[in-house]
Amino acid sequence: MRYKVEALINQAIERAMDAGELTLLDSPQSAVERPRDATHGDWASTIALKLAKESGKNPREVAHIIVGHLSQDDSFESIEIAGPGFINLTLSGKALVALLREAFDKDAAYAQASVGAGKTINVEFISANPTGPMHVGHGRWAALGNALCNILEHAGWEVCREFYVNDAGSQMDKFGESVAARYLQELGVDGAVPEDGYHGTYLVDIGKELAQEYGNAYLDVPADERNAIMRELGYTRMLEGQQELCTQLGVHFDVWFSERSLYEPSVASEATPIETMLEKLRGVGYLYEDEDATWFRSTSYGDDKDRVLIKSDGSCTYFAPDIAYHLDKFERLVTEDRPKGGSEFLINIWGADHHGYVARMQAAVAAVGHEGKLSVVLGQLVNLFRNGQPVRMSKRTGEMVTLEELVEEVGVDATKYLMLSRSADQPLDFDIEVAKTQDASNPVYYVQYAHARICSVLRKAADAGLDVEALGALNDEALALLQEDTEKDLIRCMSSLADLIEQCARDLTPFKLTHYAEELASCYHKFYTSCVIIGEDAELSLARLYLSEAARRVLALVLRLLGVSAPERM
Repeated sequence: MRYKVEALINQAIERAMDAGELTLLDSPQSAVERPRDATHGDWASTIALKLAKESGKNPREVAHIIVGHLSQDDSFESIEIAGPGFINLTLSGKALVALLREAFDKDAAYAQASVGAGKTINVEFISANPTGPMHVGHGRWAALGNALCNILEHAGWEVCREFYVNDAGSQMDKFGESVAARYLQELGVDGAVPEDGYHGTYLVDIGKELAQEYGNAYLDVPADERNAIMRELGYTRMLEGQQELCTQLGVHFDVWFSERSLYEPSVASEATPIETMLEKLRGVGYLYEDEDATWFRSTSYGDDKDRVLIKSDGSCTYFAPDIAYHLDKFERLVTEDRPKGGSEFLINIWGADHHGYVARMQAAVAAVGHEGKLSVVLGQLVNLFRNGQPVRMSKRTGEMVTLEELVEEVGVDATKYLMLSRSADQPLDFDIEVAKTQDASNPVYYVQYAHARICSVLRKAADAGLDVEALGALNDEALALLQEDTEKDLIRCMSSLADLIEQCARDLTPFKLTHYAEELASCYHKFYTSCVIIGEDAELSLARLYLSEAARRVLALVLRLLGVSAPERM
């Protein structure tokens, strides 16, 4: 509706120019916004203030001229001029019926946007080591990334969802030694977990599984060989566990990217992705040698200092494979494990501790030819509580509450919804007992209950003999019976979703959809309380059932975008 209102104002200005009432060099493009105070109407425009100087008239005079031509349209019930020249517009009943019909008819395609315009974007939203269980912070990234991808797709983007597996480096060797120690212990042989290894109790379980499956097969092999074998066996189990948990969460990934592959020759050439990246940076003049090390000239793109990529001993810094990985996300070929190929734009969801890493990564992306194509969402930590008391977590001792345990206790829907309930740049306090509450104090329950309530109303209407299946055949005259304030408020709330989808996609802020879901649920509950839906007036009942079904469809859409189910019964 925003674009239609803007177009109507633009047409009014053009008519005023044609009539000689406004003298302007060009036809301006208006913009409207929703007033903070709902009593000021549905939309407001400041275009008269912007045109005053050029037109040689005061803003209120300009506003009167525009309104004179705008009032010819039947989309508005009232048009008022306020203050120095604000134009406040209230939609007509006819316009509200059109908005209601759009929500009903478009169903799951409602509020789709075209801001993505078919462009490709890669969203990497979990980066985890396969050396331990996923923690609750990973749950926040899973919920955030999943919802963001859903929103971007609804806004017209072609999205690739990616999980980055940190399966290279010394931590994997420590993991292998730790698994081997637990394996030996299960066989009754002394085996000490390295002091800087992994001491979580989950490795006791893996050691037991490996001892049962392989027996003494690896008891007498050299320690280094046994550690390497145990590393791979343990790695496979941990990765499978992460994949199963993501499936349980309803979070799908197009690509599970192995960090190891950056050190292996690529499909297209004999060079590794890291070597290809270094060659590209060297070719454009952004590498230099100093103190027997290879440096990236990141200060050329605003970083506070240049960065070492290859150390004097020939080993890579962490930054080198990261640049290679981002270059690969832009330029990769389509393969069996990279089914969507490269993307035009990238989004990374990182923990807040990566704040200092953003500038250098964006510098590297610019240097390899993709300036301005990487966005980073930094997320704060999750603080876990139970009845207001902090829950102690310790990743290395096995005493933490894992994401899997949290999901088992509070459920998938509550976990994902509450993880999305605050902006990613704010710490999230997650109370386990609140998440399990089944009343209005639990926001996910409150929203899902609204959907279930509507389903119940529709079932009761069908039992009462009303033709619920034929609601779509109602004409505009029948829907014009919806005159109560709560009915109109519900329509207006539904109509605001399209603008919100664009905003969430543009600003990468899925949390705003949880606020909208609660507002829409509240509007429906108020309508349900104030209006008799199934009453003696059959025509009015059908109109209100139509409104209820439209609200149900919009609620179901929003819950789907959030990655949360829309139950029919609760």
